[in-house]
Amino acid sequence: MPAEPYLLQLGERLSSGLADFDPQRRERHRRFILSRQNPDGGFRGRDVDEDSVEPDPTEEEASDLYYTAFAVRSLAVLNVITPDDCTRIAGYLKTIDPFGGSVIDIVSWLYCALIVQANAGIDLLEEHDSQWPETLAAHLESFRTEDGGYAKTHEGAAGSTYHSFLITLCYELIGRSVPDVNRLVQFIYDRQREDGGFVEIGPMKRGGTNPTAAAVAVLRIYDAFDDELHDDVRAFLREVRGAEGGFQANTRIPFADSLSTFTGLLTCQDLGIDDLLKPEAVERFVNALEFPTGGFRGASWDEQADVEYTFYALGLLGLLGNES
Repeated sequence: MPAEPYLLQLGERLSSGLADFDPQRRERHRRFILSRQNPDGGFRGRDVDEDSVEPDPTEEEASDLYYTAFAVRSLAVLNVITPDDCTRIAGYLKTIDPFGGSVIDIVSWLYCALIVQANAGIDLLEEHDSQWPETLAAHLESFRTEDGGYAKTHEGAAGSTYHSFLITLCYELIGRSVPDVNRLVQFIYDRQREDGGFVEIGPMKRGGTNPTAAAVAVLRIYDAFDDELHDDVRAFLREVRGAEGGFQANTRIPFADSLSTFTGLLTCQDLGIDDLLKPEAVERFVNALEFPTGGFRGASWDEQADVEYTFYALGLLGLLGNES
């Protein structure tokens, strides 16, 4: 396992790639991200769809840990998060039990807590029992399935590639390794398909860009990735290149999106595959998703910016910045 957790390494990498980002552009996106913050210190998702039937503004405007994590990640990679920002964010995080939520909630909370501590010295775990890593590890293991992976919920009978990746990240953030790593590695191997890509759940027949990126990350973290897999993944990624300059989620979706392009380009860079996407085409694709007032949408058909897709777009620009 790497000395520093994957998520923190990635954040530093993206921030480095954005070092020369235009200051005015940086400020526009900072303002957009902070415009999504609620009085409780958390961040919300998208605005209510004005065309929806009887929208519930209260539900739509509530702070959400998932979106809060993407907002914090975006502020961090832009290198614009301040101690005052961290104080407000910490206030929101203190209202959430970090040891009893979903896998996504746990990794979101842990990452935000580390960023808050690193940038403002606020230790959100100091009030917890000193045995909290054991408590959290036991909760993480409660998501383990018979196939060796980890499920999205306790009701899940089969493992999820994405949630197995998230569990790996959680263990890294608390300085531990997944118990019985060989079972997890075999689970990931079993999710590969004939097209060279990996699937999210067992019954799926066609590989997807995002589960493939998650699978590659887990296998590389545990030093279980080889040359044959490298060639398989390269062949798969070649098939999901989109005409707009990015990656598609899979071969059946006819357009690229920023999430798939981010995970696909990240995988290419990690594996030294430098001939599938042209950097200038990726940059054009990302720039076309940017709103002049700040924020990015997720794809050409999208109509709203949000903090999640803003992170993926900034991440893409950070990856490109490291190539130049």
